[in-house]
Amino acid sequence: MSSESKNPPGESASSAVVEPKTGNLPADETADVKFTRAAALWSSLILGFLILIVLLIFITQNTAVTEFTFLGWHWDLQLGVAILLAAVGGGLVTAGVSAARMFQLRRAAKKNLHLALKK
Repeated sequence: MSSESKNPPGESASSAVVEPKTGNLPADETADVKFTRAAALWSSLILGFLILIVLLIFITQNTAVTEFTFLGWHWDLQLGVAILLAAVGGGLVTAGVSAARMFQLRRAAKKNLHLALKK
C-alpha cells in the first residue's frame, strides 16, 4: 500500500481541484447571494435613518428664529425647521404630480390593452 494519491496521468498532486464541502450545492452557487426585497427594505431603512440623523443635526445647528411672511401671514420659526418644512412641501408637490402622471399613464395603458384585445 502506498500513501500517494492517485491522479490522472499528466496531472500532479498540486494541480488537483479540491471543492469545498458545502452540502449538495456546487461551490459557484454558494457564493451567489440574491438581492431580495427584504434586503432592499433593510437598506432603505438604514439609509432613511442616516438621512434622519443628518436632518436632526441640521435642525439643531440652525436654531436662529426668523420671521417669515407668506400671503399676508406673519410668523416666527426656527430656520432649520422652516427649511425642513419647505423641503417636505416640495416633496409632497412632486409626489402629487408624479402620482397624477402614473394614473394618466395607467389609464392610457389599459385603454391600449383593451383596443389591442378587440382586434
